[in-house]
Amino acid sequence: MMAMRHRILILGASYGSLFGTKLLMAGHRVTLVCTRPTAELINREGTRVRFPVKGRDALSEIVSYELPGVLSAVTPEEIDPTAFDLVVLGMQEAHYGARGVRELMSRVARSGKPCLAIMNMPPLPFLKRIPALAAHLLEDCYADPRVWDGFDPALLTLSSPDPQAFRPADQPKNVLQVGLPTNFKAARFQAEEATALLRRLEADIERVSSEIPVKLKVHDSIFVPLAKWPMLMTGNYRCIRPNEMIPIREAVHGNLARSREIYDWVAKLCQRLGAGGDDLVPFEKYAKAAEGLGKPSSAARALAAGAQHIERVDSLVQCVARHLGVQSETLDEIVMLVDEHLQRNRAGRERAAA
Repeated sequence: MMAMRHRILILGASYGSLFGTKLLMAGHRVTLVCTRPTAELINREGTRVRFPVKGRDALSEIVSYELPGVLSAVTPEEIDPTAFDLVVLGMQEAHYGARGVRELMSRVARSGKPCLAIMNMPPLPFLKRIPALAAHLLEDCYADPRVWDGFDPALLTLSSPDPQAFRPADQPKNVLQVGLPTNFKAARFQAEEATALLRRLEADIERVSSEIPVKLKVHDSIFVPLAKWPMLMTGNYRCIRPNEMIPIREAVHGNLARSREIYDWVAKLCQRLGAGGDDLVPFEKYAKAAEGLGKPSSAARALAAGAQHIERVDSLVQCVARHLGVQSETLDEIVMLVDEHLQRNRAGRERAAA
């Protein structure tokens, strides 16, 4: 029996193309939102996502136009969100305030369509679903908190972007390579109908993905996506050093005892918010996965390239900790380093513009 074909809108054609490829494999209609040059490239040539497959030396390349689903790409100005069943937010948090995208976000909020965020930085409406948090006190951690005004928390949920992927530097923008093929772990919606849709997509992807990794897993606990916080603080943000950016593997395994210390500290913070032990990932499992992460994190690479904004999950976790009356020197050092890099990048931009 053929599964119902859904229309999925994905904001972000880089990381979003990974989730989009899995939906295309299941026969759904996917629309990627991106810049005009990238949209023209994707509409002309499709997307190519390369997966490592267990037992194979060579990567497996999945080409969108060979899949049963239908793919298109558009700019933010061209989109009416009411035409879709689900909106996937697959961009970096600061990008939602960009011209064109910001206006699209307002239309998405007004549409009342369910939204699945595949982000390290939890959208503010999702944080409102956690009783132990006062989300309005966390707004300073966001590049533009007003972007999230108007979204219904019952219709917005979060997936931990555990799969690691990157655009190869020597390839066009329709190519994505998966480095760590783990699963998207999504929390259920508050709204039952939206959760039922998410579970249908989970089943569809499971049905067609027996060989190609990266699946969607839907969990009843809203805390499952927060399992990424200990990983980010232990590896991704500790790639950032005063004068260099180091690989995640080195950040974690250079001093394994200290890595375990910060990992356990953040995990306990998540538990104070309400997470259970089963919601989180054991340190040993994360450390094993980090052995294969031989590049600096995307946040570290962005700072090294002069970015003036990155996702500030480090600042968010620090702010949550302060509201709960706890503090970590390691976390404070991370936040200070990121602040210093951003200040230098912004000062450099101002000098160049003068």
